[in-house]
Amino acid sequence: MKAMHYTLEQLNQASVDAFVAALSGIFEHSPWVAAAAAQQRPFANIDALHRTMSQAVETSGEVQQLALINAHPELAGKAAVRGELTAESTREQSGAGLNQCTQEEFDKLLALNGAYREKFGFPFILAVRGYDRHGIMANFEARVNNSRTDELRASLDQIYRIARFRLDELIDA
Repeated sequence: MKAMHYTLEQLNQASVDAFVAALSGIFEHSPWVAAAAAQQRPFANIDALHRTMSQAVETSGEVQQLALINAHPELAGKAAVRGELTAESTREQSGAGLNQCTQEEFDKLLALNGAYREKFGFPFILAVRGYDRHGIMANFEARVNNSRTDELRASLDQIYRIARFRLDELIDA
């Protein structure tokens, strides 16, 4: 199925409901981000839209931020195995080769996912575009040693990168 594309003009002129529906997949399972941004239209460019959406997350508070982080699937985790990822997450994880892991690599990712979630209480988030599965695992192994504060910040920053990639795919410049 071919993904929909929009112009920024179409999004600026859309009803709030249509705007939110069009952008509901930008921040994983969190249409509230698009709803907050809808009130700030019109946007002069994709940068302004991305900045506004990211700012909505930044000012939402830690409870809402943790809900957003927890809305993301684990990399090569149970949701991927069961085919329960969003279309966006499926494309991103497949593009990074996570669907081609050897059993040993898959087992290592499962162990890293478990250790990371146990330590931080949320899933490891990485904008996987530009990484192969070996780079992803190296990043994972390094970040599992960070503090919770550093990982909360890193997770949000990675979510903003993911959102920008998704906006660039959705909106025709």
